[in-house]
Amino acid sequence: MIRIAEPRMGEAERKAVLAVLESGQLTNGPVTKQLEEAFARDVSHTAEAVAVSSGTAALHLALLAHGVGPGDEVITTPFSFQATANMILATGARPVFVDVTEDGNIDASGVEAAVTARAKGVLPVDLYGRLCDMRALSVIAERHGLALIEDAAQAHGAELGRRRAGSFGTGCFSLYATKNMTAGEGGVITTNEPALAERLRRLRSHGEIDRYDSAELGYNYRITEVGAALALAQLEGLADANDTRRRNAAYLSQHLRGVSLPPEPVEPGAHVWHQYTVRVPEGRDALRAHLHERGIQSVVYYPHTLPSQALYRELGYDDAAYPVARRLAAEVLSLPVHPGLSEADLRTIAEAVNEWTVSPAPRASR
Repeated sequence: MIRIAEPRMGEAERKAVLAVLESGQLTNGPVTKQLEEAFARDVSHTAEAVAVSSGTAALHLALLAHGVGPGDEVITTPFSFQATANMILATGARPVFVDVTEDGNIDASGVEAAVTARAKGVLPVDLYGRLCDMRALSVIAERHGLALIEDAAQAHGAELGRRRAGSFGTGCFSLYATKNMTAGEGGVITTNEPALAERLRRLRSHGEIDRYDSAELGYNYRITEVGAALALAQLEGLADANDTRRRNAAYLSQHLRGVSLPPEPVEPGAHVWHQYTVRVPEGRDALRAHLHERGIQSVVYYPHTLPSQALYRELGYDDAAYPVARRLAAEVLSLPVHPGLSEADLRTIAEAVNEWTVSPAPRASR
């Protein structure tokens, strides 16, 4: 099976994890600090990075650190993994959804109209590894005094105008198993504000200002030293892996027929191709079944908009106001693009897609 994701694991990762196990210090140790310094320097190009236990924890803490709470509103996308909006709810605030553009990212032109007196922040998502229009969103956030919290869970190393994902406001990255770099589970928050980073470190460890002395309500959101070691080793190969993803994406875009290709990024570095996502207006699920028969895994990211999910319907949301997000949920299909693919794998993927989409005999399942 050609898998949708294949974590890069080699001798560097094994040695890094073994060194931590042999050290006897499995949490709150020097490797976490090394990861934070390297991530800020090499990935986000920010002054600070704070490692946490997951991308979800990163979102939760970033919102809390910016003072988001009950009665507030945070403007975000209706087309993302549910953690994005769920963590807004976790603070007691309310998500305000703005529809997306055809590339899946929030429509910056609709954000300003969604700002009310209760608005406290904007939380865009760099979907599939492609940066949002962060320049426009930065202007809007500054104009209205809103926190800009960037869900860059899928965008490690993406850049726009020589600025990296996670540097436009407060960045939230995931180190989940399928991401461009992984700790198995983990996350990183990035910022150029040292005082904010200090508070984030306090919040990730029960709000402690000293051992057994909490100054505010916090959580156990610490990353383990094992996870930090794994991520640190992964970081060393991130740039090369992203370049390979770009080459693989270019191959697919050149050879696929009969599907709507993902739009090219506005700037060469603005996409790190966490996912290569095509659109299939008719027969998406039939194509997915065909690919599975040919030994190719494909995944729908995401089959439901956030407002259409049961949790949000119960809170009074519906997705009628988000036609682009609804259309994407019905049409998108992600194909393997990870750096572990061989040229033969890429050829197999393209041939299998084209076999189905360009077949002269129409199929009833379409």
